[in-house]
Amino acid sequence: MSLDPDRLDERLADAFGGTPEERRVVARQARDLADSGRYAETADHELTVEIVLDNLADAPEGSPAERWNWWMGALGLAFGGFERFTVREREE
Repeated sequence: MSLDPDRLDERLADAFGGTPEERRVVARQARDLADSGRYAETADHELTVEIVLDNLADAPEGSPAERWNWWMGALGLAFGGFERFTVREREE
């Protein structure tokens, strides 16, 4: 079962605030990570909304995107292959 990005968006708003656009991008990246199977093969379990929220809460501070990137950075350092899931500002 794929991670529900709408539910994650709502929970991100409650837990960390941020703009609707920022939360939507984080939720989409989380869904892409779940759908890729990369997290499941590393952690031996599926990615859930609760797992995302728990890990973002471990970040020192920041917006949802900053917290997400902190977590992806930590996973990338430990296991490699998570950089493609970071949130980047769109170049115009």
